[in-house]
Amino acid sequence: MRSLALMCGAGTLPLRMAAEARRQQWRVVAFAFPDAPDLGAAADAVIPSRIDAMAPVIDALVRERVSAMLFSGKFWMGDLLAADTPDTAHARMAATAGALLDGNIAQAIVATLTGLGVELLDQRPFLGEGLGAARTLSARAPSEPEWSDIRRGFAVARLNAEAAVGQTVVVRRGAVSAVEAMEGTTEAVRRGTRLSGPGAVVVKAVARAHDFRFDTPAVGPDTLEAAAGGSATAVAVEANRVLVLDLTETIRVADSAGIALVSTDAGS
Repeated sequence: MRSLALMCGAGTLPLRMAAEARRQQWRVVAFAFPDAPDLGAAADAVIPSRIDAMAPVIDALVRERVSAMLFSGKFWMGDLLAADTPDTAHARMAATAGALLDGNIAQAIVATLTGLGVELLDQRPFLGEGLGAARTLSARAPSEPEWSDIRRGFAVARLNAEAAVGQTVVVRRGAVSAVEAMEGTTEAVRRGTRLSGPGAVVVKAVARAHDFRFDTPAVGPDTLEAAAGGSATAVAVEANRVLVLDLTETIRVADSAGIALVSTDAGS
């Protein structure tokens, strides 16, 4: 049986992806980084791991005869190679990356894995129903004024994503009240709806060349609760490229608040 390493950060995704990998007949070796969920029942082996200690991770990859790897859960790319007291393996990877930009970090990680004979896999085949085609997910579809703001939001969100700044924007009547940066989606939504007032639209898009081996952008119940708390009326995500986490609960939150939630290709 093939062995797959699951690099596990925070959130619910590691459990979902571990289950899907096992369904696909992988032996799952979970590397549990801080804040990872309990993977004892979902993986064949669980190895506690630290961002600043890469040598034990590399040793375990060889020992467990891992041939493929998935990143899963919440990681900030900079954390992967930024540490106050890194071990030698971590420091060597950081030196290879140079400036801690996402592209540099990705190249350093891929180079290290390639040297070990490990393939880094696209996350999307392991994500399930939350990553889907264009559709209205909520009970209510967007109104025409909301669609106008959704289209405006995609135009701005795409530029922001292409510049590797962030992926979420908040728009009301064509005016952009927030553009996501380091604070993340939920905080950008809170800031934007506070500035715009009731009736805002939240849009999340992805850069065309986004590397889904490292991250699949997502929204979830927290995003919808923040949108509802700020009296937003619509949330739109890019179809097939933005994951809706905890789909049933996310739709429930949207419907309870009367929010139109859509997965759309309006920004293509």
